[in-house]
Amino acid sequence: MNVSRARAALVAGAAVSSVALFAGPAFAHVSVQPQGEAAKGGYATVNFKVPNERDNASTVKLEVTLPADTPMASVMPQPVPGWTVKVDKAKLAKPLDVHGKKITEAPSKITWTADGSKIGPGQFQQFPVSLGQLPENADQLVFKALQTYDNKEVVRWIEEPKEGGAEPETPAPVLQLSAATEDHHGGAAAGGDKAKDEKTEEAKEDGHGHEGGENNAAAAESDGSDSGSSDTTARVLGIVGILVGAAGVAFGVLAGRRRSA
Repeated sequence: MNVSRARAALVAGAAVSSVALFAGPAFAHVSVQPQGEAAKGGYATVNFKVPNERDNASTVKLEVTLPADTPMASVMPQPVPGWTVKVDKAKLAKPLDVHGKKITEAPSKITWTADGSKIGPGQFQQFPVSLGQLPENADQLVFKALQTYDNKEVVRWIEEPKEGGAEPETPAPVLQLSAATEDHHGGAAAGGDKAKDEKTEEAKEDGHGHEGGENNAAAAESDGSDSGSSDTTARVLGIVGILVGAAGVAFGVLAGRRRSA
């Protein structure tokens, strides 16, 4: 009995330890995700997602630092109700050439401050931003962020993740960039134009290697000829019918006169 009780106690202890291990808190962190595609050399709209990790405080400020080694000339935040937003700029060590225009300064930081709204416990908020032109020589962009609570606590999401390494305790938001597209505005438009061109080529040629335009023209002429012939026949038949009807009436009148005589 003593041995059985000891074994039962060990099993119970192991079960409790397992529950404690796997039921630990899963901490969320500030992250960034594109709305659709973020292609190299193009423009993209992204969302900075900010969860509230405290049970007794609310988030009232978010500061996002833009990467200085890959500056972007266009940074436009979307208004978020209950929050004010400010975009700071900084001088560039090397001017940017954007559509033939030299840019000597670029956005360096975005700050959202609560103005009648907060991110409460158990809640999150998204902050949309349009970014561009994304760099062509980078696979990802790292945005260091500071999250401030109304109890004055500041969480610094600034640790850059290392490839093959464990996730840092307070990782910085990372935006993954996809392969560049031909038009630098996303792959959908280019794909749509290509599909349209292919359909046009298919429409031009029939199954015998002839140009579809010539066949369509011939078919149109044939349809026009058939339609004209049908109209002429209908008119002739109509006139014949009228004549036959008139002859019948005349014959009836003459027959009536003969009977009267």
